[in-house]
Amino acid sequence: MSGFSIAVIGFAVMLGLMVLRLPIGLAMMLVGGVGYIQLNGLDPFLNYIRTTPYQIFANYTLSVIPLFVLMGAFAERSGLAGDLFKAASAVVGHRRGGLGMAVIGACTGFGAICGSAVATTATFSRAALPQLRHYRYDPGFSCGVVAVGGTLGILIPPSVILVVYAISTEQNIAKLFKAALIPGLMASVFYCITIALMTRRNPELGPAQPRVAWPDRVRPLLGIIPALAIAFVVVGGIYGGVFTPTEGASVGAFVMLLVGVLRGTLSLSGIGEAILQTAETSAMIFAILLGAEVFNAFLALTQVPTAAAEMIASSGWAPYTVLVGLLAFYIVLGGVMDELAMILLTLPVFFPIVTALDFGMSPDDIAIWFGILVLMVVGIGMTCPPIGLNVFVVSSQARDVPITRIYRGVLPFVLSDIIRLGIVVAFPALTLYLVKLLE
Repeated sequence: MSGFSIAVIGFAVMLGLMVLRLPIGLAMMLVGGVGYIQLNGLDPFLNYIRTTPYQIFANYTLSVIPLFVLMGAFAERSGLAGDLFKAASAVVGHRRGGLGMAVIGACTGFGAICGSAVATTATFSRAALPQLRHYRYDPGFSCGVVAVGGTLGILIPPSVILVVYAISTEQNIAKLFKAALIPGLMASVFYCITIALMTRRNPELGPAQPRVAWPDRVRPLLGIIPALAIAFVVVGGIYGGVFTPTEGASVGAFVMLLVGVLRGTLSLSGIGEAILQTAETSAMIFAILLGAEVFNAFLALTQVPTAAAEMIASSGWAPYTVLVGLLAFYIVLGGVMDELAMILLTLPVFFPIVTALDFGMSPDDIAIWFGILVLMVVGIGMTCPPIGLNVFVVSSQARDVPITRIYRGVLPFVLSDIIRLGIVVAFPALTLYLVKLLE
């Protein structure tokens, strides 16, 4: 049996195990291990598995993941999300769809101190949905806004997904964070424009609220100073070269803990819950990383990634045709698969293909640009049917809203995401401008 046939069978078996709800990391490790043994023998596999876990987890760069997760967990329990929403709603709540825009604005700020789409979505499902329902916003529209707003948790740096991409492709984390800022802010602007257009067409989706007098806006705005200060310290420090990403994450986690304690919003039990959540999330991520490493070693033995890259490079297809095809595949795959597993499974095949194409840029620039494009399609996948993880997170908090209604609420935003993706594909400078400026 050829290596290609074994690889195809391996993918099919692994997807079948995922459908049967076997943990993703375990499914990848099991299939990768059996495939490795089939191609290379038991003794080489035992030698490989004896040293690989240590080599992976001894990587200093990986420590940035639990630190960013911990910072987000402290932020979630410190009430900063609620403060951000109150401040944004005080400023724009009087506009038609203004509270929806407030959710987007608050998610943008929270994304700069969190790094997780699921955590951002869960936090604002609790903080914003009751307020949107209270002010007679359409339930499906409200849930859709929160679901897409949650994706800003990974689009606005720092981002755990970008860290994983950087480690997997051996890229500079700080450069990827710089590259993500403009496309992330574009997402916020596009979502607000979509809300404005939707509520202009149907005012009942998001009725305007009474205008808040300027003196009454001061207190909510003062309440967001800690969140903005932390975001400035962490992201600004990384961009300015004051911190490495790992140092920035540790500073951010400590300052977030300090702010929560001084504000009296982070109790001892809350600190314990945040640490436990961080341990669980980090363990899940590391298990997937190890499983993906074993599966990718199996794929390397089949020589499928190398053969695919050589085939496409010699096919004569235009580079942008190949790129659009890969991104379209990502969007489809993102609708049925966990985003972290999707990235780790596809990068060994897709990354060599993209970096081998001639886009008129250096390989390093292509790697950064492609990383941001992958991040964007992951965000789209988190809201697309039939799975859309963020939709399920929101649905768990709004049990009286049919999930089909939530999907209808997110579809206009998915359209805006695809338009934004097309713009970033057409103009790579949007991702590379800050990288070059801040070198």
